[in-house]
Amino acid sequence: MDTSIRSERPLLVIFADLTRYSAQALCVSDLELAEKMSAHYEQVTTKIDGAGGRVVKFIGDATLAVFPEELADRGVTTMLDLKNDVDAAFTRIGWPCRLVVKMHFGSVVVGDYGGRFDVLGKNVNAAAMLDSLGVALSADAFRKLAPETRKRFKKHTPPITYIRVEDPHRFRPGR
Repeated sequence: MDTSIRSERPLLVIFADLTRYSAQALCVSDLELAEKMSAHYEQVTTKIDGAGGRVVKFIGDATLAVFPEELADRGVTTMLDLKNDVDAAFTRIGWPCRLVVKMHFGSVVVGDYGGRFDVLGKNVNAAAMLDSLGVALSADAFRKLAPETRKRFKKHTPPITYIRVEDPHRFRPGR
C-alpha cells in the first residue's frame, strides 16, 4: 500500500486483543511481559503479513490490522487460524490469555499520520466495538466471504453480527 497519500479504501479491518492480559501483566515482571508480548507480536505479524494483510499497529495487547478487499476471505480465515495458534501459544506458557478477534469491512482513510501509517474512520471503530468472546464479523464482513467460509459462522443479533460457531455469546444486561 502506498502510504504517502491519504486515500479512502475499502478494507477488512481487524481489531484483536487478549483476554485477561491486564490481570496477567500484574503477575509477571515487566521484563517477562515484554518478552512474551514480543513473541506474540512476531507471531501475529508473521501470520498476517504472510497472508497479504498488514499490521497497522500494536497497542499493548491490542492489534489493529487490515486486509485489502480482494483478500477479505483470506483475511478472515487467517484470523481464525491465528486465534487457534495464539490461544495454544498462551496455553503452552501457562497464561490464561486468549485472543478475541473482531472484523468489519468498510471504507477507511489510509495514509501517513504524524510520520506513521495508520487507518482512520468510523469503520475502524465499528470493528473495535463488535461484541465478542472469540471471533466476530460484522454483516458487511460476512458478505465478503466465500460460501465455505460462511459456514464457520452463525448469525447473532442485535445488531446483526456473525460469531464463530464455537464461541459463546457474551451476556449483557439490557439486551
